[in-house]
Amino acid sequence: MASSAEHTSERPDGTGAPDPGGAPARRGRVRARRAAVMAVPAALAAAGLAVLTAQGALGVQFAISGMPFTVTATELDGTGFAQFGGLDEMAEGSPNAGDTGGQVLVVTSVIKNATLTKLCQSVDLGGTNLVIRAGGGAQKVTASDLTTDSTQLSGDAAFTGIEIGNDAGTLDKAGPLGRGPKGVFSQQSDTVHIADLRQTNYATTAGVFKLPGLKLGFSGSGC
Repeated sequence: MASSAEHTSERPDGTGAPDPGGAPARRGRVRARRAAVMAVPAALAAAGLAVLTAQGALGVQFAISGMPFTVTATELDGTGFAQFGGLDEMAEGSPNAGDTGGQVLVVTSVIKNATLTKLCQSVDLGGTNLVIRAGGGAQKVTASDLTTDSTQLSGDAAFTGIEIGNDAGTLDKAGPLGRGPKGVFSQQSDTVHIADLRQTNYATTAGVFKLPGLKLGFSGSGC
């Protein structure tokens, strides 16, 4: 999924600088948000709607590194699911910004309570991968208020009590953290089940994250 947003200069108060040709001032962030809104329906229609950080909630509390990481699980089960579009931002002057302006268009997913089987997370450090594995035994990985910002999602998904087309500012099934910006297209459901989950993420947060059988190390290949 790819998108681009035209950037306009801004004054310190956040208003756009007037166009020399006399055109009305426009807000760069508003244009970027509109791009995010248009991109979300395409993500929701994908065969594998996956899960997992609310740019409108926890995600905005930190600047992302701009280095994507992969997350996989053989199964994910969750109660209280919400999903909407957002923009993540890198720290000013980040070497990973490239020509993006330091912004990444993401699909934000929130799960109130989640269980994952055979979780794997890896990040390419350039020549080697840092890999984390957990939940491969009798005990599964569990998380509360789990949120993830993703650019790619795949898997076989099933939902119960699903609502599609909500205003993200009115979502209530995933709790307060599962509520996004007003005016943004979104969906929510009572439960979500995803088999063969695979994601490309830029941020993950959780209120509580339990990782039984945790193994961390370096590998020539990722998840």
